[in-house]
Amino acid sequence: MALNYAEQRISEADYLDGEKISEIKHEFIDGVVYAMAGANKNHQRITLNLVSAFGIHLENTLFEPFSSNVKVKVNSAFFYPDVMVVCDNQDSDPYYTESPVIVVEVLSASTRKTDETIKRRAYQSIPSLKEYVLIEQDIVDVEVCRRTQGWISEHYFLDDEVTFEAIDLTLSVADIYQRVENDDMRSFLPTQNNAL
Repeated sequence: MALNYAEQRISEADYLDGEKISEIKHEFIDGVVYAMAGANKNHQRITLNLVSAFGIHLENTLFEPFSSNVKVKVNSAFFYPDVMVVCDNQDSDPYYTESPVIVVEVLSASTRKTDETIKRRAYQSIPSLKEYVLIEQDIVDVEVCRRTQGWISEHYFLDDEVTFEAIDLTLSVADIYQRVENDDMRSFLPTQNNAL
């Protein structure tokens, strides 16, 4: 969430109706609509790596991963997480959920403050949420906050593995960052090739 185009407040119903016909995605907080900025390639690579890994792992289960085209409703706000996992989606609305078990946000300069403050507090208030994950794209750092640990941050780096406890899946940090182009990955890849 980067740009605020409307200072006037609108109703939740007007927001939801507008999103169905808008060419640009918007998030909604306390009646104010915020236009979403586009993502760069590294952001998209991380998102696709997770959606793909989650999808394969969750095949034939009650869990289902979604990318950033499905909204999460938290009280009177609507957000588009980069990745989320929902269990046995019983939500009546096909455009949003109120019960994710995992929410992932990929950080950028324009979204960092909102992801680390407003969204963190909002997401962690969702009764079904078990893990909130923040992933850096310009360096290698996966931050996982788990309900079972009192939402204390745990950080994972290259050569580490991350366990997504809510869905019983362990991934290497290198797999999460596959094809990502940043200084950490450029330094890491030659060491992996030499090990082969």
